[in-house]
Amino acid sequence: MTRLVLLGGGHAHAVVLRKFRDFVSKNLDVVLVNESPIHTYSGMVPGVIAGHYAAPDAQIDLARLARDAGAQFIPGRVLRLDPAQKKVMLEGGDALDYNVVSLNLGSVSAGLPAHAIAVKPFEGFFARWRELIEKGPNAPRIAVAGAGAGGVELAMAMTFALRGRGEVVLFSDRQVLPPAVWVRVRPVLERLGIGLRTTAPEDFDATFWVTGASALPLLRESGLKTDARGYVLVDARLRSVSHPDVFAAGDNASLEGADLPKSGVYAVRQGAVLAENLKRVVRGMPMLDYVPQKTSLSLISCGAKYAIASRGPWSAEGMWVWWWKNWLDRRWVAKFR
Repeated sequence: MTRLVLLGGGHAHAVVLRKFRDFVSKNLDVVLVNESPIHTYSGMVPGVIAGHYAAPDAQIDLARLARDAGAQFIPGRVLRLDPAQKKVMLEGGDALDYNVVSLNLGSVSAGLPAHAIAVKPFEGFFARWRELIEKGPNAPRIAVAGAGAGGVELAMAMTFALRGRGEVVLFSDRQVLPPAVWVRVRPVLERLGIGLRTTAPEDFDATFWVTGASALPLLRESGLKTDARGYVLVDARLRSVSHPDVFAAGDNASLEGADLPKSGVYAVRQGAVLAENLKRVVRGMPMLDYVPQKTSLSLISCGAKYAIASRGPWSAEGMWVWWWKNWLDRRWVAKFR
């Protein structure tokens, strides 16, 4: 019996489970470990905050997805990975042995202060947002730290949801978005009355942290070879360069020889290759190479049903972009139902 353990229920492993529906057999034991039985699709989170979607519209039932694939779902948090012993230690003292393990554990917010609210995990973030809106001041002052795509989307979604009953300020000490995108984003922020500052005082009712990603400490502590930032270094097969029975995809992985953004767009593409290679490695077959796309489509929602699209040097904006994004997002989530 071969045991394949999937650690984390991110975009890539959701794709793996969907593609495993007709693969798991009596000779293969597949286990998914994730803190929550629900995976929230990040692309729809601003729409949930703005009120265009209910939270379940953006969520995938991982426990059911695993069951449909013939896999076991174990709710729990990974504390330690021991590649030498081929063992995973979970919070509470439970341990799992494996023959092959795949990591899709995501990342954590970089430099999160004690007073700030992390956007991930999304389920906790939704709860804090509802609490602020329902029980907080009538006109809350909100800070959003981080002016990348996630930060500006969140600031615009919160402003739309408040309907003029509060203030949202965006903080960033550097320009993150590409110039062709920023030239479209900046006027939208101004129209919405969202201030942009370089430093963040603490006189806000809530500060939401949407800065760059940081690697989970357990990755470096495991003894796996990592890049300088602490992400698992993988080859073109999405296989650890130091431990051939360990695979990794999504935010917790760095592809050797490439500098890819920590983005769900890349994680989804990796998921398809990862699924095929996990099937092949347990059967002793040659594996496929993951070839990252040279450019990716970026869709930034602007609070209302209006969005900005960009790919390479091309960009556009309008209500039609939002409806396009809405169609793509809903279609992707529907694949797992």
